[in-house]
Amino acid sequence: MARLTTVARRRQRSLTTQALEVGRRRSAIVRRPRAGWFVLLAGALYFGVPMLSAFLFTVLVPGDGPESGWNPSAYGRILDADGIGASLALSLGLAAATIVLVVALTLPAMIAIRLTAPRLRPVLEVLCTLPLVVPPITFVAGIKRTLTWQEPLSATPLYSTFIAVQNPTFPFVLVLAYVVLALPFVYRALDAGLRSLDLRTLVEAARNLGASWPQVVFGVLMPNLRSALAGACFLTLALVLGEYTVAALLNYQTYPVWIVWSSGVDPQLSVAVSLFSLALTWVLLLALSTAGARRKESR
Repeated sequence: MARLTTVARRRQRSLTTQALEVGRRRSAIVRRPRAGWFVLLAGALYFGVPMLSAFLFTVLVPGDGPESGWNPSAYGRILDADGIGASLALSLGLAAATIVLVVALTLPAMIAIRLTAPRLRPVLEVLCTLPLVVPPITFVAGIKRTLTWQEPLSATPLYSTFIAVQNPTFPFVLVLAYVVLALPFVYRALDAGLRSLDLRTLVEAARNLGASWPQVVFGVLMPNLRSALAGACFLTLALVLGEYTVAALLNYQTYPVWIVWSSGVDPQLSVAVSLFSLALTWVLLLALSTAGARRKESR
């Protein structure tokens, strides 16, 4: 009888312990959403308050004149602003060329190293992330110093190359600079995509079926890297549309340089254009995230 009582007590204690553990887990589950909402609120305040202040600056005109008070005319002047179309077209063209060049350089190198020399992956990672530790002002100073070499090379074929890359209509020197700046972001995006694939199995299967290397890259690997490629392209586009130091010090009027220049002429228009660009970037990011989520659900 005593043994039965002892066994019953032990069972009761174990059931009590299990009930307490379940209660703790439920309380933890309840607390996590609260902590998440707190972080979300803090982030919204951190980003929302400056944006709200900037928006109010663009729509509120101080004074007692007829145009004072609520006046959103700054947004109506965006399309008619002098030079905005040319600078935006130049930045978009530079972004497209940068995306093509940086992906064409990075993706084949990453695939080749993963298949043939995995031990060189740390070396490639260091080389691709090295631009993060180089200050942009130092980077631009090196570019300007290199461009001065065209005078000693005036009697060689390289002189025409130095002149061509500095063409104001489409300064290819900015594309080369943006490729270097975008390398860390493109590498991380593509590395995340390649880690999710069984690369060697896909390549061997495609090669055994008679596919050439271009068919393997464009027909097998790139469709499986859509999300990673879209992320790399978006990050490069955002970098080019927001980069100011290199273009300004090399005396090219890209879209960010035009925004800074217009701030001295029409501050409200400059801030309105900045908010418009930021909203457009967020819309693109949201569309990219939504497309990636739908692809995962369809799979």
